[in-house]
Amino acid sequence: MTPPVTHEAVTSCRICAGQCGLTVQIADGRVVAAKGDRTNPQTRGYACIKGLTLHEAHASPDRILRPLKRSDSGDFVEIPLSQALDEIAAKLTYIIARDGPDAVAGFRGTMNYSNALANAMLPSWLASIGSRSFFSTMTIDQSAKWVTADRLGSWAAGRDPFEVADVLLLVGTNPLVSLSTFNFPLQNPVKAVKEAKARGLKLVVIDPRRSETAQFADVHLQPFPGEDVAVLAAILNIIIAQGWHDADFCEAYVDGFAAFRDAISHFTPEPVTARTGVSAADLVSAATAFAAPKNGRSLRGSAASGTGPNMAAHSNLAEHLVEALNVVCGRYARPGDPVMNPGVLGPRFPHNAQVNPPSRAWETSWRDTQGFGMIFGERMSATLPDAILSGGDDKIRALIIDGGNPVNALPQCAYVQAAFASLDLLVSIDPFLNASSQLAHYILPPPMMFERYDIGSRDYEAYTLFAPYAQYAPPVVSPPPGSETIDDWRVFWELAKRMELSLSFDGCQLGMEATPTSEELIEILLRHSAVPMPDIKAATAGQRFDVVPTVVQPAALGANGRFALSPPDIVAELNGIGIAPTPQAGSKTFRFACRRVRDVQNSMYRHLPSLRARHKGNPLWMNPADMNMLGLNVGDNVSICSQHGELETVVASDANLRRGVVSMSHGGGDHGLGVNVNALTHLFAHRDPINAMPVMTGFDVAVTPLPNAERRR
Repeated sequence: MTPPVTHEAVTSCRICAGQCGLTVQIADGRVVAAKGDRTNPQTRGYACIKGLTLHEAHASPDRILRPLKRSDSGDFVEIPLSQALDEIAAKLTYIIARDGPDAVAGFRGTMNYSNALANAMLPSWLASIGSRSFFSTMTIDQSAKWVTADRLGSWAAGRDPFEVADVLLLVGTNPLVSLSTFNFPLQNPVKAVKEAKARGLKLVVIDPRRSETAQFADVHLQPFPGEDVAVLAAILNIIIAQGWHDADFCEAYVDGFAAFRDAISHFTPEPVTARTGVSAADLVSAATAFAAPKNGRSLRGSAASGTGPNMAAHSNLAEHLVEALNVVCGRYARPGDPVMNPGVLGPRFPHNAQVNPPSRAWETSWRDTQGFGMIFGERMSATLPDAILSGGDDKIRALIIDGGNPVNALPQCAYVQAAFASLDLLVSIDPFLNASSQLAHYILPPPMMFERYDIGSRDYEAYTLFAPYAQYAPPVVSPPPGSETIDDWRVFWELAKRMELSLSFDGCQLGMEATPTSEELIEILLRHSAVPMPDIKAATAGQRFDVVPTVVQPAALGANGRFALSPPDIVAELNGIGIAPTPQAGSKTFRFACRRVRDVQNSMYRHLPSLRARHKGNPLWMNPADMNMLGLNVGDNVSICSQHGELETVVASDANLRRGVVSMSHGGGDHGLGVNVNALTHLFAHRDPINAMPVMTGFDVAVTPLPNAERRR
């Protein structure tokens, strides 16, 4: 029986970038319920199902509360924390001496991204040992955004502000569920989009499914998955042919406009329709809505994408074309535009209307033995399994995973699992067993989010918040009695101390004699904050701050950067895109698409009782007409076969999917819940030559009903 509630506390959810305000009920020193905080000025009472079930995660009987070590028999046994840290440090020291610092790798998972101190400490620790082996979830699903910023260039003042946008174009993203599209409000998104549409915002959505976001669209294109390149090139071709681009902006800031125009000239509506399944009329409608002047005035707004195009074939080209829409239409903040969020946690800096020129850093950076360079200081996650199995100079023999589950997230899960199992040392910082942590030699349990100090992201606040807002989150409960948890950041500090290393945390040298506190480290991160630290620490209920208004400034003196719209590799890839066959209704061949699920964030917390009841396994979603064609009913078992693998699951009905398309949630399979779609994918086939990005969505599969005796009804 749940003890009576003694009090309530306000805090924030840190599962995703939205960081919604929560009110939690506390009984007998533990959180027993959570709800959206209606007094929070930013999220206004909104919280999704993931945040509303966080109390179940904290109290889960499956939660790991003491350090675990894998025994010789393969079972996990509890050991004291100090012993675990001593043994890990000794093994790391030995591996570095034997194989060099690059043999030790770190992997930043989703929960490291949303933990401000751990997010800064992991790369600091890797730097202290001299290792370049830094991996993260970014290069699993959206590294095309990094490639594009470094190959095309970027605009220092950012895209057109959401508040002044006449139109938004969203490609393969569903921010009402994922809460992860940076030009779209992440807090209370349904309310925000309704308010924006009431003021006149037009929404163009490109998605094979009539998603929760697409249901608000003024124009919705439903191409076959993996065909975003052709759709986007056709829209750009129409815009340029009609003269709807911003010629003055292109003249001032763009190199290669004529070459780009020529490279997309063969993407005319008729052949693109044959390839993508999108009608010529719909292509024209999308181009018109995004770019055609209204009442003699050019439109404001922007285009953005999500994991849909970023996980498909030609992912870097697709992202280049998304941003090319912003470039050719000049959809960037201009001098005099208000800066909606000048920043709270970070320092004030000028927002100049100028191009950050491309550098193509992967071409000049250190390269691994597989031939891949680094992007923004990280190696490519899809190369990690081979780097583990490699005999090269950059082989990886030890890996620390903080808050992630790469075994579940990478293609060829069986191959990845075998690679991870071969490591000399695998350490997982995680409160639960998952596909990755169950292979670990040591599991170190961190406090969960209601039990630790935290603050929002200083580096991403301008992208995730459209107002100067912050919420300081001290612990509202302690870890359960008898537990021995350790903050994620402290794992790395303790290892550095034992390895006799010094740590530079966010550019500040840490003393290694006395253990710093979380509050002291937060003060280091916010030492240049635009708002005084005492005011930030007082904002435990979330606060919008009155800051000095800021406007976009003209380009800095001497700034002469230009966008590289048509570098040779982009032109070559565009020229190589031809007309491909598409699935036809009546065939057993379908185009496969990954989908976001409201109930879970990536592979996290699928085992919680409330989420398990709502999200049963990992079904194959099909249009009812396609199910009828194959003689399938909801719950029937089917075989799904790709070029690279096969799996079995049950069928679910989704009338919002276009015919010829089937869909499943990425990952899956942990805790015996459903199957992992990565059994259908491959690490090496058709991967991008820049970022080793495999094809993880938008490929063909055959769907075959299993015999009646094998069906589950």
